[in-house]
Amino acid sequence: MNRRRAQLDRWTAWSPALLLAALAALTFWLDAQVQAPEPPGNVQMRHDPDLFITRFRAVSFDRTGRVKQSLTAERAEHHPDDESVDFTAPSLVITDPGRPTLSVKAQSGTLSGDRETVVFRGDVEAVRESAAATAGATGGSGPVKLTTDFLRVYPDKGIAETDRPVTIEESRGIIHGVGMTLDNQQRSLKLKSGVRGTMQPESSK
Repeated sequence: MNRRRAQLDRWTAWSPALLLAALAALTFWLDAQVQAPEPPGNVQMRHDPDLFITRFRAVSFDRTGRVKQSLTAERAEHHPDDESVDFTAPSLVITDPGRPTLSVKAQSGTLSGDRETVVFRGDVEAVRESAAATAGATGGSGPVKLTTDFLRVYPDKGIAETDRPVTIEESRGIIHGVGMTLDNQQRSLKLKSGVRGTMQPESSK
């Protein structure tokens, strides 16, 4: 009798603590069910694509419905961490009215998440059409071709730039340099350093 009494007293003494432990366990379980599971590791910092498109093509139009820019690629991969898009064999053509057509192609490229910049890498080739070929233009220089291994293009501004070695070819000759800025709106091209090459004077005819 005394033995049973002692056991009952012990259970009575521990019952509040057991009840609190059970409530804590239940609260923890409910909280785990309500909250979304934590991703393993630091997944938010990973630069993994969530979708891809083969034979990618995108076209943008101006307010009048004319084609302003077109971008094609063999493959496009979207990255949700920064909303950027990586391309394989991209080709960009900018056909803004009143400006010479500017086309760029390369082995690979990336469109920034804000859609303001396209970076081209590997065997980059850009061609600016003759200014005289632009509707409404008179005079002006012939087509200009540039080759480099890296080019950053701002399509809406009509600007292309690089800090790498670049070769410029046009009807008057060939120039090599390091670093370049091409402004298609101002129809200007500036080399930054290491400029060398041969240029013939324009014909007066």
